[in-house]
Amino acid sequence: MKYDYLIVGSGLFGATVAYRAKKLGKKVLVIDKRNHIGGNVYTENIEGINVHKYGAHIFHTDYNEVWDFVNSFVEFNRYTNSPIARINNEVYNLPFNMNTFSKIWSDVFTPEDALKHINEERKEITGEPKNLEEQAISLVGRTIYEKLIKGYTEKQWNKDCKELPAFIIKRLPVRLIYDNNYFNDKYQGIPVGGYTNLVEKMLNDIEVKLNTNYFDNIDYCKSIAKKIIYTGPLDEYFNYSLGKLEWRSLVFDTKILNIENYQGNAVVNYTGHEVEYTRVIEHKHFENTSSSKTVITYEYPSDYKNGMERYYTVNDDKNNELADKYRKLASKEKNVLFGGRLAEYKYYDMDDVIKKALELEL
Repeated sequence: MKYDYLIVGSGLFGATVAYRAKKLGKKVLVIDKRNHIGGNVYTENIEGINVHKYGAHIFHTDYNEVWDFVNSFVEFNRYTNSPIARINNEVYNLPFNMNTFSKIWSDVFTPEDALKHINEERKEITGEPKNLEEQAISLVGRTIYEKLIKGYTEKQWNKDCKELPAFIIKRLPVRLIYDNNYFNDKYQGIPVGGYTNLVEKMLNDIEVKLNTNYFDNIDYCKSIAKKIIYTGPLDEYFNYSLGKLEWRSLVFDTKILNIENYQGNAVVNYTGHEVEYTRVIEHKHFENTSSSKTVITYEYPSDYKNGMERYYTVNDDKNNELADKYRKLASKEKNVLFGGRLAEYKYYDMDDVIKKALELEL
């Protein structure tokens, strides 16, 4: 066999495993059906701005080993994720913190003032919350739920919040301090030069074939490598023999504007039903790029259809049970290892993907 490892997919999981295997002296081939490396973290330079082609990606982690690993390839900037929520003509800071509460309620000046409002509104829900709406109200009250959660969530999942399970929103950050930093992680930032720069460095001196779909020639792929690392969709690997797993997708509308600054922030969430999109990304603010133009992307949630990208797992009982059946099949596959968001049918943050890839036994 020509290769020790054939890695299907050049996203963060595949690139990390490829780098590790190469360091161990293994012969590695990475294939990807797309015309570029990087999977969904791919960034494309447009007008001198690194555009996140598959949605905003902000790297954050508490894992020292993961932070040291990614920083061994590229420098990370000090970007701090501080999104803005907009509903109609009102804007609020996220995550929910004292800046948010003091704007929602005019008599809030201290954490005690905020808690009085929240605790009073929480009383509406008694007993165990039966759905997402009740769960959200039990955590932050109805005012915040209706302004900053309800519309965004219903657009995201295309369902009424009363029809969504409570576990989706089990944990909502409520911070009784004036701090707009969305993540609590120790480390946070964006790779200088974009994520494509990071993945290129990880795959340096490793053979990569793009526009190459594993499913177009499965027998050949299996014949050229001792082991396969598969990062594609779990159900597709088994030709959907047990049925299709459900996903939510996204549609992006990207525009180049002849102005320097469109919205003053990288991420603005639109939490009401007055617009169909859930957020607008202004890419230049991720790296504080100096340019006379700006690039913005409107993000529209969508039901998944054939040919679209898979973004969010639908973790209801039906899909979780089906995924478990596929995972049992995967565990019996000889010389094939499954890893990453698609192959595990699991939503991962980027640092968790890399951590899993670093821990994979090769």
